[in-house]
Amino acid sequence: MPGGEPAAPEGPGDDERSAPGAGAARRPPRKQVLLRLDPQVYDALARWAGDELRSANAQIEFLLRRALAESGRLPSSPGPLPRRGRPPKSSPSAPE
Repeated sequence: MPGGEPAAPEGPGDDERSAPGAGAARRPPRKQVLLRLDPQVYDALARWAGDELRSANAQIEFLLRRALAESGRLPSSPGPLPRRGRPPKSSPSAPE
């Protein structure tokens, strides 16, 4: 790649945490992008995300979806925002 910068890793997205066969219809893996931000902008975004109990990544996606909706550009059937909190246990009968 020009400039000697590595490409973003290609691998499973955040929704790959669930157990195999757990969902009726599997969503495609989430798209990974490299985003460069001014450090002060990131710090402000991270504080805002913390105030709303989101990760910085989830806050960016939330804001992008809101901007797309306000401009009439949100796709008609985007996948849902990932749920906050800990992922569900992989098996209800797993020993504790």
